Amino acid sequence: MRKKKTAVIFSLLFLLLAGSLLAGLLLGSADFRPEDLWDGLFGTKKNPSVSLIVLDLRLPRVIGALFAGGGLAVAGLLLQTATNNDLCSPNVIGVNAGAGFAVMLLLCLFPMAYPFLPAAAFAGAMCTTMTVLGLSFSKRQIYARTTVILAGVAVAALFNAGISFLSQLYPEALSSYASFSAGGFSGEDKEDLPWPCAMILIGILCAWLLSSRLNLLCLGDELAQSLGVRVRLVRFLSLVLSSLLCAAVVSYAGLLGFAGLIVPHIARRLLGQDIRILVPFCAFAGGLLVILSDLAARTLFAPSELPAGILMAGLGAPFFLYLLIRRKKDGV
Repeated sequence: MRKKKTAVIFSLLFLLLAGSLLAGLLLGSADFRPEDLWDGLFGTKKNPSVSLIVLDLRLPRVIGALFAGGGLAVAGLLLQTATNNDLCSPNVIGVNAGAGFAVMLLLCLFPMAYPFLPAAAFAGAMCTTMTVLGLSFSKRQIYARTTVILAGVAVAALFNAGISFLSQLYPEALSSYASFSAGGFSGEDKEDLPWPCAMILIGILCAWLLSSRLNLLCLGDELAQSLGVRVRLVRFLSLVLSSLLCAAVVSYAGLLGFAGLIVPHIARRLLGQDIRILVPFCAFAGGLLVILSDLAARTLFAPSELPAGILMAGLGAPFFLYLLIRRKKDGV
């Protein structure tokens, strides 16, 4: 019965994902009919305008949203599992703040270094992760779940203060930083996608390979150790993988948030606690959520366009409050 339910849920997910991908190519400031899209891309008489809009503008945007959503959702799943805290998400441990500070610092010191913004975001995110892990490390015990979160909050507060400080010293850098901090896929360049998307794909695959160990980790540290799990190593790898995924996403999509919080909760509600099933579901469902958010952001207010990150924050903040209220009712 459970296998049948899982198969039905994944089938519906793939149908929704395929529909969202098609909608992302068809809809926008210039709408196309499916037959016009097909003829413009694969017909004998290709329409140059259709090919230009779809291949150079919309296809990179849709692919970027698909990988960004999948990476953030799997990162959130890893974080929540490793810390045993369902309120944990990538921005909680300071990854976004670290990436944002690195980008702001680069814009302030080298205003014309736009091509290096993705590299700066990636470096900032990874340095933040290493700092958080270093602060929460203890020889006597495994990474403390609460300590990791508190260290992440403290580091995020420090980097946010640094961003505010730099914005006061270099106000001209704020305009460039604003678009990055909002998060989105407007003007996505297909040449910027191969490396981060490859890293996200590898990170998701590694998360799936680690999923059986994570299932044992959910039983408790002592029981997992008795079953042969190296708990400290598994938790460390989970945190590093989640940060790697976040850093790859931030490097081209900006400071997106809340996909890593919402999707793992939906996955557990629908499919249970088996991480081996949750990892692929989160990868596809996260991509679906971000594609739909980006599609709504560029069609609901046409001809104007909102950054996808703003719309996702509008969805994620009420969801976070709902989780807090539910925890309060449950006495957690």
